[in-house]
Amino acid sequence: MRRGYAFSGSWTVDAPLPRVHEVLMDLEHYPEWWPQVRAVASLGRNDARVLCRSALPCTLDLVLHAVRREGTRLEVRITGDLDGVAGWRLTDLGRRTRLDFVQEVTVGGWLAALSPVVRPLMRWNHDRMMAGCVEGLRSRVVS
Repeated sequence: MRRGYAFSGSWTVDAPLPRVHEVLMDLEHYPEWWPQVRAVASLGRNDARVLCRSALPCTLDLVLHAVRREGTRLEVRITGDLDGVAGWRLTDLGRRTRLDFVQEVTVGGWLAALSPVVRPLMRWNHDRMMAGCVEGLRSRVVS
């Protein structure tokens, strides 16, 4: 049995689009600025293994495969503890950049079994994950 989740969010950062794109493309350095990304290991030009842990005591083991890397769109295919896609759409606002994030994934195993009961908690956990991302990204793009 698998259960689905869809997440989205929009944020603005005070940095030009090329700088934001550069930081988001540099996956191996995410642990330096995104606290919930615990480790990243390159598996080749388009693939990486990522360990994530937000507020809940559960580390997700994911493999990301780059699908799109153009200037305004970044998208990855996700396998592992989650299965699905995640992506960023970047909009140039001059000295600022708008980021629109979308993630659609399914979970299996014990996460799927508990999903009907813990769905609000999983959403809260994901919100904490993305708050860490945006806060870290805002610091990283100015350094």
